[in-house]
Amino acid sequence: HDAAQPLRRTETTARHSEQELKDEEMELFTKYYMEWKGGRANVNTSYANIPRFYYRLPAEDEVLLQKLREESRAVFLQRKSRELLDNEELQNLWFLLDKHQTSPMIGEEAMINYENFLKVGEKAGLKCKQFFTAKIFAKLLHNDPYGRISIMQFFNYVMRKVWLHQTRIGLSLYDVAGQGYLRESDLENYILELIPTLPQLDGLEKSFYSFYVCTAVRKFFFFLDPLRTGKIKIQDILACSFLDDLLELRDEELSKESQETNWFSAPSALRVYGQYLNLDKDHNGMLSKEELSRYGTGTLTNIFLDRVFQECLTYDGEMDYKTYLDFVLALENRKEPAALQYIFKLLDIENKGYLNVFSLNYFFRAIQEQMKIHGQEPVSFQDVKDEIFDMVKPKDPYRISLQDLINSSQGDTVTSILIDLNGFWTYENREVLVASDNDSVADADDT
Repeated sequence: HDAAQPLRRTETTARHSEQELKDEEMELFTKYYMEWKGGRANVNTSYANIPRFYYRLPAEDEVLLQKLREESRAVFLQRKSRELLDNEELQNLWFLLDKHQTSPMIGEEAMINYENFLKVGEKAGLKCKQFFTAKIFAKLLHNDPYGRISIMQFFNYVMRKVWLHQTRIGLSLYDVAGQGYLRESDLENYILELIPTLPQLDGLEKSFYSFYVCTAVRKFFFFLDPLRTGKIKIQDILACSFLDDLLELRDEELSKESQETNWFSAPSALRVYGQYLNLDKDHNGMLSKEELSRYGTGTLTNIFLDRVFQECLTYDGEMDYKTYLDFVLALENRKEPAALQYIFKLLDIENKGYLNVFSLNYFFRAIQEQMKIHGQEPVSFQDVKDEIFDMVKPKDPYRISLQDLINSSQGDTVTSILIDLNGFWTYENREVLVASDNDSVADADDT
């Protein structure tokens, strides 16, 4: 028992000294860490000056933060809107430019030199300052012997910039996420609220509004969202011509021709929707493959239509109006890259990213079969294949990629040859058609 006592004391002392070592180690670590941290802060003083650049978006359940973000964005957009020139300020700018024009005039065109340009800039006020720079003057300077620019061109430049900013602010109000893009529902709301401001749409029945909005929005998404992400950058909307076409409907005296060629006009939207209703023989609001086969001249091949229903979004094997709109936009705009991408995906049956002799033959066989049905002598596939490769001139002589098709500027002709008997017939008889057109022109001249 007495012998055990010193043994326990030794164990206790050892435990004490182990704890002391750990404490000392922690103390030293803290000391050195604080020195290093302090020294690092002294060396890198610029760290303190770097502004915060990442702000986490509030989560769905953070209602207060979301409200704060919405309110601050609304205030920001209002401030930006106040910075824009209003009608009165634009009229004042025009008056100042006209007052400071520099002689001599070139025809009817009023001109201004750089010196007077700067004078107008000083008098026009703070909002106009951004437009009166050497860079903008140089951009508008053409071959004037006196080094002047056109007053009208400059004023139109200012008007266009103001309009772009106004439109950007207008679109940003519908950007619910506040990330610089619009989702389909955001753009639908924008166009729905735009309808009453477009006199050319006054005749539209309220019951047709939802179909009109769907028709209009589809064009934006078909061309500006090729990867089908479900959202479009506001910058891309501003950069394309679709908004110009849409806002052209403000013109109460828009010509009949302009209305017919404008996808957003009432006659165009009613035409597309009317075609859809006419094709829908069983009136179930959807199109079957058989119903779609009567589209256009009714000469699209069955093999192509099979591919449409294999690749596109369908409901129990039938196509809804939205999917139909994509189909129409692709076939009516075959020269456009987005339309060629749509059709190329259907032609690329093996999903290899290119068309080879097999895929061309697969589709052209259906054209040959249709020719037989119509009592025509089928054309040799070898001849057609050679013509297609000659037209496209692909980088790889045995494969045609989507980029080859776009670069060749022959994409519309090639796709028509492969999917539509009428398109093939038009191509095959192009020389006869050109000759008959020339004869018609000659006859008109004689009369």
